[in-house]
Amino acid sequence: MFSIEVRSTAPASVLVVRGELDFDSVVQLDEAAARLLDEADGQGALVVVDCTALDFCDSSGIGCFVRIYQRLAAHGGELRLAAVPATVARAFSLTGLDQAIGVHGTMEAALASGSGGHGSDSGGSAPSASLSAER
Repeated sequence: MFSIEVRSTAPASVLVVRGELDFDSVVQLDEAAARLLDEADGQGALVVVDCTALDFCDSSGIGCFVRIYQRLAAHGGELRLAAVPATVARAFSLTGLDQAIGVHGTMEAALASGSGGHGSDSGGSAPSASLSAER
């Protein structure tokens, strides 16, 4: 089972995800993120996804995070992930996605990260990267 709770925590909108993010549930996360972008009038939105209660994330879920990142970045916004499970964080690291999408150990770190806080907070500053959509 998968659920999403939306919270407003200045300066960010927070999506709290619970359960399994997979092929069957990614549409819920896509839709919630799209609503947040619409509410921000598409400009400069900061979205933090709290993954503390995320039990599982397959490649569909990772692809969903990439799509959200692309939509936000296209409008000057930013996506940060907080408390990501080790297996997901490793996938982001191995694929280089952590160079574009901020992956943080805690919600506090994700919220405290400065503007353009791309990359992992596990040490050092990472170069900025972009992910282009190819379809």
